[in-house]
Amino acid sequence: LDAREIQIWTDVNGVLTADPRLVKGAHTVERLSYAEAAELAYFGAKVLHPKTIQPAIDQCIPVRICNSRAPEETGTLVGDGAAAAAPHTVKAIAHKTDVTVVQITAARMLGAYGFLRALFEVFDRHRTVVDVVTTSEVSVSLTLDDASALAAILSDLRDLGTVLVEPRRATICVVGEGLRDTPGIAAHVFNTISDINVSLISLGASSINLTFVIDEARLCEAVSRLHEAFFDEPALHEQASGAVLAASDTSL
Repeated sequence: LDAREIQIWTDVNGVLTADPRLVKGAHTVERLSYAEAAELAYFGAKVLHPKTIQPAIDQCIPVRICNSRAPEETGTLVGDGAAAAAPHTVKAIAHKTDVTVVQITAARMLGAYGFLRALFEVFDRHRTVVDVVTTSEVSVSLTLDDASALAAILSDLRDLGTVLVEPRRATICVVGEGLRDTPGIAAHVFNTISDINVSLISLGASSINLTFVIDEARLCEAVSRLHEAFFDEPALHEQASGAVLAASDTSL
């Protein structure tokens, strides 16, 4: 369709800065880029399905998410130039629960080719999607949203190396255009939750998100702290105007 704008009418005021069930002070994000919206949708922002945004991207059509119960609210505008309104800022904090972390350690992985192919063929055989992945010289850590085939997967993985499983984990994703190129963001995130153990970190694969995994029991605490740090503290108003975040001198 050659539409000027796509409007999605739902029962909330648009995409929120966090899950309101965890953060009472969560508020509407006024503008998102297509990439930011897709990332948040994947991580559970239910007002927008990841596949919904693709036709709009293909045609460069803005998408507005509105509240049918409060039509006077402007909602969230998703578009190609939306991120330019606030570059290099955290737009929202998303999360997923009931995540399983699987770590495979094998000394023969060092300097060898073909190991990762053999590893991911296991998940392919069992039709299981792998979400977050990190690697070292001799180990691979990854997360699964669906652990229904875990027993069979573990049986095959043990032929490749030593396997460690961490159930009941939660994935947190800090989303915003230019995060990878903004000094201080990662330091501020991990200083904010410095007493909460982080078992897996993914940064750099995408320029718009910082993803990490923690114990699900501390999810509410972590998201609440991060929301306060990035949306309530005065230092973040400086960041929103393009200043380097000065919350910490630590570099991560």
